[in-house]
Amino acid sequence: MTHPNWKRRLGNALAKPLLVVLIRFLWKTCRVVEIRGADHIERLLADGNPFITCYWHQQHIFCARYLLKLQSRGLKLGFLISPSKDGDVPARIVEQMGAKAVRGSSNRTGARAIRDLYNTMTKEGISPVNTADGPTGPIFKFKAGAVMLAQLTGYPMLPMAYAASRAWQVGSWDRFIIPKPFCRICLVIGAPRYVDKKTSMAEQPTIAHEMEQILNRLTAEAQAILRGEASTGV
Repeated sequence: MTHPNWKRRLGNALAKPLLVVLIRFLWKTCRVVEIRGADHIERLLADGNPFITCYWHQQHIFCARYLLKLQSRGLKLGFLISPSKDGDVPARIVEQMGAKAVRGSSNRTGARAIRDLYNTMTKEGISPVNTADGPTGPIFKFKAGAVMLAQLTGYPMLPMAYAASRAWQVGSWDRFIIPKPFCRICLVIGAPRYVDKKTSMAEQPTIAHEMEQILNRLTAEAQAILRGEASTGV
C-alpha cells in the first residue's frame, strides 16, 4: 500500500538539491561590491563570544551568505527553523552548509525557542540568526525575541542589511528579495547593541523599535551606496 505522504517526501527530496543549486548560483554570479561596517563584526569575532545577528526576513539570501562565509573564521552559526515538516528541507540545507539548525517556532513555542537559543549560545557558543520580523510579519516590525535573548545572555544584537542593484520581489508577506543573476550587492553592518540585564519588560518594546529604525536605516544606506556607485560608473 502506498504511504499517503509519499508526495511530501518526494517533494522534500527534490526541493533540497534544487534550492541549494539556485542559492549557490546566485551567490556565485552576484558581485558583492561593498561591505560597510565589517569592523563591527571583526571585533566580535576577535572577542570570541556569540552574538545575535538581526536582519529583515526578506534579506535572507545574502545576509546569510556573508555569515556562512565567516564560519571559516571560527563563527559558530545557528538558524531557528520551524519544527514542522515544512522546516525539514531548510534544516537540512542549513546543516549541509555547516551551521546548526535550532528547531523551534517563534510563533507557537516562543518561550521554548528562547530557551533553546539561550542554551545554544551559552553552552555551545552558537551565534543565532534572527530574522527580526519573521516568520510571519508584520513586515519591518522588529519583534522582542532578540531583545529578550540579548538581555538574558548578555551578548549583543548585531544589525545588518543588504541591497541588490537588480532583484525580484516575491509576492509573500515579507516581499522576499531574490537578487537577479550578475547584479551588484552591498551589505551594511551596524554597531552591536547590548541590552542591560536590569532592563524591564516595559522597556523592551522601546529597544525593539530602536532596532527596527536601525535596520531600516541600514537598508536605506545599502541602497544609497548602490545608487552612488551606479551614478559614478564604478
